Amino acid sequence: MPTATPDEVELIRNTWNIWARPDQLPPEPLKPIWLVLGGRGAGKTRTGAEWVRGMALGHPPFADLPTERIALVGETQGQVRDVMIEGVSGLLAVHARGERPNWQPSLRRLQWPNGAIAQVFSAEDPEGLRGPQFGAAWSDELAKWPNLQECWDMLQFGLRLGDHPRQVITTTPRPVPLVKRLLVEPHVAVSRARTQDNHYNLAAEFVRTVTQTYGGTRLGRQELDGEIVEESPDALWTRAMIEAARERRHPPLARIAVAVDPPASSSQRADRCGLVVAGIDSDGLGHVVEDATMAGARPQEWAEKAVALYRRYEADVLVVEVNQGGEMVESVIREIDAGVPVVPVRATRGKYLRAEPVAALYAQGRVRHAGPLPELEDEMCSFGPGGLEGGRSPDRLDALVWALTHLMLAPKGRPRVRGM
Repeated sequence: MPTATPDEVELIRNTWNIWARPDQLPPEPLKPIWLVLGGRGAGKTRTGAEWVRGMALGHPPFADLPTERIALVGETQGQVRDVMIEGVSGLLAVHARGERPNWQPSLRRLQWPNGAIAQVFSAEDPEGLRGPQFGAAWSDELAKWPNLQECWDMLQFGLRLGDHPRQVITTTPRPVPLVKRLLVEPHVAVSRARTQDNHYNLAAEFVRTVTQTYGGTRLGRQELDGEIVEESPDALWTRAMIEAARERRHPPLARIAVAVDPPASSSQRADRCGLVVAGIDSDGLGHVVEDATMAGARPQEWAEKAVALYRRYEADVLVVEVNQGGEMVESVIREIDAGVPVVPVRATRGKYLRAEPVAALYAQGRVRHAGPLPELEDEMCSFGPGGLEGGRSPDRLDALVWALTHLMLAPKGRPRVRGM
């Protein structure tokens, strides 16, 4: 059986197209800007370093000809040196012996055997980018840059060499205006990667620990899943408020309610059926246990799910909004289980007014979230006086409001529970 020579082994090891995940190669067709959003340890640095290598050496699919002048821009000069150049996935590490560039720290530049040069710049000094010109640029951790817009503008003015100047951006996303703008620009290609996608190159204990600790939280969604996690400036809830309410598991609950916010219709395009389980402990603190909201469900389906949640959690009551379906809502539950106690509730005020007292409970530290509830929390932090963006219905939020209102805000003895 033939064996590979050491040179062949090194060639295979350094052929990035063999090892790269799809998100680590430039999307087709090639665009002037490639934005790579990823979680911690997702392989962003390797992606950027391999892109620069391909551009400097003229290797497809990155470039057909070598790019003679390249900018390397990071948060600080130290970050460029320690991560982008000398790091374990940096530029010096990704090259084979015969093609490795010469790193000249005193000149802050790399020079390849073919004459290509990459210069180091810091986002701390936007004026340093005034004057030099390039055919390509790698911007790392853009969302963390100081002087972000000024530095970005200076870099764009410098990208004027060659027929098609191009750049790659590798960053853990933050909801900064520039990143949000790039996401919708037609000349920007976007790739996304999660920490979990690169698990085979990471310590298993690290992946397990950060996933268990941060999975589903605002910080985890940003730092592990590479998501942009936003909140509306006029929303009733903030991310900080919800993070302060986070708990790993809830204590024994004195009472439990399953709240149902039925959709207006059963079509696939209809709003979701909001289904939220919440309880209250012996100290009077509320605990949101599960968001089981369903999309495109018919009445029989969401009724079955609601009753199943009632049984699984040994709940005390189903709290069901009846504005949309009236008696039908109660009757469809009766068909599933005639013995389930139901509290029918009817909205007489707008959603925002109904939600305000519940948001006040969070502000007072009287509600906890038992684990991550990302989709529900997105609605909470996006819901303002004008509702949700695009006119979407806050189905999850409505169910949450009904559950906590019943458990913590309803007058004693009202509303009346009906046995079915």
